[in-house]
Amino acid sequence: MKRRTLGHQGLEVSAIGLGCMGMTFAYGKSDEQQAINTLHRAFDLGVDFLDTAEVYGPFDNEELLAKALKGRKEQIKVATKFGFNILPQGEGWERIKGVNSQPANIRKVAETSLKRLNIEAIDLFYQHRPDPVVPVEEVMATLADLVREGKILHVGLSEVSSETLRRAHAIHPVSALQSEYSLWSRDVERDVLATCQQLNIGFVPYSPLGRGFLTGKLAAPSTLDERDYRRTLPRFQPDALAHNEKLVGQLGEMAAGYNSTTAQLALAWVLAKWQHIVPIPGARKIAHLEDNCRAADIVLMAEDVALLDQLFSPENIAGERYSETEFALVER
Repeated sequence: MKRRTLGHQGLEVSAIGLGCMGMTFAYGKSDEQQAINTLHRAFDLGVDFLDTAEVYGPFDNEELLAKALKGRKEQIKVATKFGFNILPQGEGWERIKGVNSQPANIRKVAETSLKRLNIEAIDLFYQHRPDPVVPVEEVMATLADLVREGKILHVGLSEVSSETLRRAHAIHPVSALQSEYSLWSRDVERDVLATCQQLNIGFVPYSPLGRGFLTGKLAAPSTLDERDYRRTLPRFQPDALAHNEKLVGQLGEMAAGYNSTTAQLALAWVLAKWQHIVPIPGARKIAHLEDNCRAADIVLMAEDVALLDQLFSPENIAGERYSETEFALVER
């Protein structure tokens, strides 16, 4: 597996990481042993950058990773996140009630995540979503204290604007920004990605395969588990889906020219955008993980990158990436 670095302090990780959310959360019923087997296979393939969060479950995802990390802790870098209120009772999404980046909560999450993950320090600690009540300067000051205490090693933000990113970085170095980025979700190209490049802040795209849609193999949403989060998203509604499937068909035709899968070409496009981008596609099954990892070896010709830029231009995509309720949690 090729390597890449994130941020001023040179956090070195595998060129493709592994988003672990779907192993316990958001996409319906999961299989713990299958997830652990997939994680172990990822380690064998050289994938050493895992992405989790306390809300994935809640808490179940970090506990899952702790089981998989036994005997491998020194080799693997773990990113986790804080920033929500989590109720003591309920199931899944219903336990998550608003954002919370108060300093006391940041510290509480850091301590409890360390215990759940059973690690000595969190390699990369993200603010999961901006909190309009707590200035980012206050958030960063708290994170800087946690760095000095050795509880976290690197600081990250997620789904913030260029302005917020600059304000945060002025207080303490931000190693990575994590936001949605893929062929069909390109909001960050307006200015956020350029800010990362200017300030030498690594960029970590989540959902780089469009929540599975850009693989060209996603089953009809109506057949997904009734708890599958994608059923609620605008882009997965029938009319939008029918339009976007035509674009994915063209992506597949181009992939054949590279002797690659559609998923691999979609990931190769993201990797081609900047040398300090590290996508974190999710994978429950070993076969999907292995397919994704091969994308690191694909070198796209510049003209094909430009062609894909044009084919998947924002005006050609049907449907929004989030509902208005979810957009309220991100800075645009």
